[in-house]
Amino acid sequence: MEQPSHLDTARADAPPSTYLASLVDTALEAHQAGRLDVAEPFYCEALALDPAHPKALHYFGVLQHQRGNHRFAAELMSEALKLDRTDAACWSNRGLVAAALGHPHEAMICYDQALQLQPDFADARNNFGVALQTQGSFDEAIGQYRLALAVNPLFIDALLNLGTALSKLDRYDEALARYQEVLALDPQSAEAHFNAGNAHNAQRNHDAAIASFQQALLLRPNYAEAHVNLGSLIGKLGDYAGAETHYRQAVALKPNPTHLVCLGGSLGAQGRLDEEEGFYRHALALDPGYADAHQNLAWHLLKRGDYKQGWAEHAKRWRTSDYEAIALPGVAEWRGEPLDSRRVLLVGEQGFGDQFQFLRFARVLEQLGATVDTCVREPLLPLAERVPGVRRAFSGKPAGEYDFWVPMTSVPSCVGTNLTTIPAEGPYLFADKAKIKAWRKRVDAGGKSKRKVGLVWAGSPTFGNDRYRSAALADLSALSEVKDVAWYSLQKGPAHAQLADGPQAFRAHDFTADLNSFDDTAALIMNLDLVLAVDTATAHLAGALGKPVWVLLPANADWRWLEHRSDSPWYPTMKLFRQTVLGGWAPVVERVSEALHDGGV
Repeated sequence: MEQPSHLDTARADAPPSTYLASLVDTALEAHQAGRLDVAEPFYCEALALDPAHPKALHYFGVLQHQRGNHRFAAELMSEALKLDRTDAACWSNRGLVAAALGHPHEAMICYDQALQLQPDFADARNNFGVALQTQGSFDEAIGQYRLALAVNPLFIDALLNLGTALSKLDRYDEALARYQEVLALDPQSAEAHFNAGNAHNAQRNHDAAIASFQQALLLRPNYAEAHVNLGSLIGKLGDYAGAETHYRQAVALKPNPTHLVCLGGSLGAQGRLDEEEGFYRHALALDPGYADAHQNLAWHLLKRGDYKQGWAEHAKRWRTSDYEAIALPGVAEWRGEPLDSRRVLLVGEQGFGDQFQFLRFARVLEQLGATVDTCVREPLLPLAERVPGVRRAFSGKPAGEYDFWVPMTSVPSCVGTNLTTIPAEGPYLFADKAKIKAWRKRVDAGGKSKRKVGLVWAGSPTFGNDRYRSAALADLSALSEVKDVAWYSLQKGPAHAQLADGPQAFRAHDFTADLNSFDDTAALIMNLDLVLAVDTATAHLAGALGKPVWVLLPANADWRWLEHRSDSPWYPTMKLFRQTVLGGWAPVVERVSEALHDGGV
């Protein structure tokens, strides 16, 4: 191993104390230059001569920490602090080791000791801020970063960390200003560009976010996190092939479970189902409890019709925070135990469409002997109250005593649902009779001789695959030319504005201003002959009401519609019209037009 030549004379004639100091200085010089392999033998020789040398113990501990040997580092630094409790730098570094070992409270004690000894110690302030931020104490962390910057206004790490903490509090403009300060000091800071990309993305400034991530990667091509975040952003914007490219880079750099699941998801979104499964299973081989891998694998298996394995994986889908948000404290989750004379709370989860789809299982639980209440999102309450098997429906915090609670989409795994045993007998949702009657007069005024068809062309723009599951009204304009059809818009949300420029046939019967709830929509649907919709909650509502419904599906359709089928085992009155090429609505519209022309309902 290379050794500096000046030690030769020191070894020959220097007194032991001088030689020991020279060993430690040489070790530190190599250490500070990043030459850990060169530094290590000098530390070891110094400690062999004096096992109680605080400085050698301290910085040999730093070296071990840098190598990931955190427990050994903690022992070395703790020993150094026994010998010299006035070393503020050692206290601060001991805090870093405690944080690496997962002991945040101990880390903060160490930083506090360092700051009591040296209040203007900017590194310790910054480290204290990081520890506070890890605990979710963002305001306190910001205070520490600002104190560090008061001592050293050019402290780049503190500026970066301050920006991150501000972002956590949704103070994105302030965060971006800090990142600009970093870039003024160091234009080559890939971290500043990366963090700015995250802040722009949170503000939905997608172009700026993409540019920031791309600049981070230009400066540091092996920046795995930047590849992932850029891939996730462009994937949400519909560029799944581009997302795949960046995820593959991330997996090559860091093949961890998160990156593997992202790559698998990008393949699934492109319809490459034969390729995606292996990445989820690889992720689970690395981390058997990784919730996102279980969820994506579940969706994959369910889409392929493997309900036995699919529901089993689905039962393992929970992230801790998601589970705790709906769990009922002190009440056992139902996992298939006998339900005779038991009180069960059926808890809604995910979106409106999911809850419409799975409310059917209230009747299944009742048939197993349970008394069933259900907790759903407030807009669903009137319809949920009329579901067979439901004693009481409510929104918000549960009131009452229960023997079990169960998430709606967990019931199939508990009862062994497969493709042939889906409880599809219907209807199981029922509109208000008085509202049905009130709508009948308005609908009949549109002409009794025509088929009355409700139309929904777009879902919520916040949905991950909305770019492809939703259509533009212009994509469907050919349908307006089909004779003997009276169109009724059921479209709510931002996409409704497209109606103003749509064909006259689509604008003729627009009652959406009076659709103030799903209960109103259900009553209107009951007066129609057919609902034509993209994959939205309204499609589920129509199917659960037992009305004929045709669903227009993207090539990367959701798991519940399976593969290749033109019908749905979940809804007997439903027909599916699928894209063959992602984004290609024209052939779908042509098939729907032909079906309408032929009088199909």
